[in-house]
Amino acid sequence: MANGLVRLKTRADFLRVAAARRRAVRPGFVLQAALRPPGSKPGGPLEAVRVGFTASRKVGNAVLRNRAKRRLRAAATAVLTGNGKKGTDYVLIARAGTGARPYAELVADLEAALRQVDRRSPEARARQPIASPGEEG
Repeated sequence: MANGLVRLKTRADFLRVAAARRRAVRPGFVLQAALRPPGSKPGGPLEAVRVGFTASRKVGNAVLRNRAKRRLRAAATAVLTGNGKKGTDYVLIARAGTGARPYAELVADLEAALRQVDRRSPEARARQPIASPGEEG
């Protein structure tokens, strides 16, 4: 993608991101995230933000699935280019409401989902100081 995002294309990448169990569910989509393994070469440097899109038949027929993925790609371009963590892989899974949800709400949902996934990340937890039981803050 010419916008700084690199596409996830292999099934193994999608399965690895799903296995990380870092996800945020929103009415229009499900966002999954995983840190990129340090030894991986394909798909660009570790500094790149990689993203994949998927839509199952539950979303609808081929026309509806393609429309949902197009809308998710546009939202990802708007949000992940600036707010995505480098060295992280994201997967956006379309839901039945993706095609009918207003674009502004999709973008707002993606921004909120990114904040939620970041809060749950192991490196974010490591940055937070742990207070002692007798310590008040």
